[in-house]
Amino acid sequence: MAGKMMTRLGWGVALAVVAAAGWLAWKNSTTDALPAGIASGNGRIEATEIDIAALSGGRIAAIGAEEGQFVRKGDVLVQMDLLQLSAQKRQAEAQLRRARIGVETAQSLVVQAEAQHKAAQASVEQAHAAADAAASRLARNEELAQNNIVSQQVLDDARAAGRQTQAGLALSQANLAAAEAGISSARARVVDAEAAVDAAGAAIEAVDVQINDSTLESPRDGRVQYRIAQEGEVVGAGGRILNLVDLEDVYMTFFLPTSQAGLVEVGAEVRLILDAAPDYAVPARVSYVADVAQFTPKTVETADEREKLMFRIRARIAPDLLRKYSNYVKTGVPGMAYLRLDPQVDWPESLSRLAP
Repeated sequence: MAGKMMTRLGWGVALAVVAAAGWLAWKNSTTDALPAGIASGNGRIEATEIDIAALSGGRIAAIGAEEGQFVRKGDVLVQMDLLQLSAQKRQAEAQLRRARIGVETAQSLVVQAEAQHKAAQASVEQAHAAADAAASRLARNEELAQNNIVSQQVLDDARAAGRQTQAGLALSQANLAAAEAGISSARARVVDAEAAVDAAGAAIEAVDVQINDSTLESPRDGRVQYRIAQEGEVVGAGGRILNLVDLEDVYMTFFLPTSQAGLVEVGAEVRLILDAAPDYAVPARVSYVADVAQFTPKTVETADEREKLMFRIRARIAPDLLRKYSNYVKTGVPGMAYLRLDPQVDWPESLSRLAP
């Protein structure tokens, strides 16, 4: 029994020694092997996410991209149903035609009112002439009546004719004023009809904008990460349909302690080794260095505790390199970031093998 226990103890010790040796070998190969002036940290590939969403509510007619598919800027990703918008456009076009007819009708009314105005002006002139003639006759008859050349009846008839012509003149002047008002009213109708044409045209433009917005295009080069809605579903205004990863803004976030983070400059060269492609390094550059520590002890009183502060670093892959290494770079892929703190230090051979 004691022999079996000693055997088990011996195997346990042997396994512990092997594990310790393996851990030391891994540590030496990953950290101690790095030359001075190069820092490292682990992280994951991240990217800016873009939601492809419907501007207006409606039914999804077609989705033209699958999950994981690469898309280019301007590619049609989603087509919303256009039946209702097409009907609205036809209605707006009918209103535009009606409004244009209204303009023509109003313009003809202006022509008619102007003709009536000219007729009223002629009537006024005619009434003025009749009134002047009646006044002259009355004056002569009054002079003749004083000399008993004409009878009183003739004089009374002349006075009645004078009053009648004055009434006719007043009526003609009233008709002239009404004709002038008619012209103003007709011109106002033209303005109103032209405004109706503008309103109908604006309604058509608004529907056209909605129709254009119903065709959802990719705003950037990227990869479709996942679908949120499916064809045939009805989504509200702002409803998300696809989630797109922007392949022009891909980076890895990792952390460095205070002693190393203080030496990092924006633009410093970085090499990324991804778990998916461990034999090749992807070039990147530092695009962000946090000015506040991410992991902070409750109290910071000693140099050792200050060294525990970790600062977030972001290494961005250049867009032109992303096109070259797009098959290797995928969001969520873990890996290691190696940062050259001293630009004079050469990269070790393991970090010099760039992806083909």
